[in-house]
Formats: sequence, structure tokens, C-alpha cells
Amino acid sequence: MSDLPVAYSFKRAGNWQSASAERITLTYDGRFLRRKRLVSDGGTAILVDLPETTSLNAGDALESVDGQLFVIVAAMEELLEVTGSDLMRIVWHVGNRHTPCQIEPTRLLIQRDHVLADMLQKLGADVREVVEPFTPEGGAYGHGRTHGHAH
Repeated sequence: MSDLPVAYSFKRAGNWQSASAERITLTYDGRFLRRKRLVSDGGTAILVDLPETTSLNAGDALESVDGQLFVIVAAMEELLEVTGSDLMRIVWHVGNRHTPCQIEPTRLLIQRDHVLADMLQKLGADVREVVEPFTPEGGAYGHGRTHGHAH
């Protein structure tokens, strides 16, 4: 049997406190998990064994069976920053492609994709490569991600 701490549960951001929580930095794709061995930024390994596949956000915390907390941090990722004078129309086209999108008042962030970048530039958007944490919008039918059209 492994000596790794095991996390069967998590707490959403704002629903936990701990000055001693270790940090686990994960990409957007890495924050979608059910069962996986992770290593904290400080080198502590933990086995995550959640009851179902879960989308974790920055600020959420995995809780090991002994009560130790591991706070989730959004990793720096290679993204596209999308801006333009007709941002509402651009948002519609990004949404129509079902791609994860971080929506801010004056810009969008999406994962780097040369096909989408080309399409957006043809629509008149300004597209720039950036490296930032990525926290796209959750699904319309609750917390986390949506997949396909069955809700």
C-alpha cells in the first residue's frame, strides 16, 4: 500500500481556510481530474481519488484523509488574447466553436490554436500570444465544464 496522502474530497474556493495548505499548480486541462497522482509545488506527492471527474478551479483545495489541504493554483499557459471593436460578435464565434474561453470586459483568452487565430483575425479581431493563468468560464448548467450538448 502507498504511503501517499489520499484526497477523496475537495473544497471550493471560499469554503476553506488554512495557512499551511500546500500549493499544486495545474494547467486548465490538468485541473479536470478524477484519479491521479499529483505533486505539490513543494514536492509532496498526493493521490487524488475523487468520486467523479471534477473540474477544479484556482483557489479550490484538495483535502487528504488526514485533513491536509492542497490549494489549486492556475498554471501559466500559452494563450491567445483576443480583442477588437466588435467583441460581442467575436465572443459568439468563439462560443460557436465550443472552445474554453476566459471572458473579461475588454478581452478574451483562449488556448492557442492557429486555426482559431486565423478565423478571428479574418473577423477583424486583434490576436496576440500571451502567457498567463487560464480560468475560462464554467458551463451554463452549473459549476465547471460542459461537454457536448447533453445537459
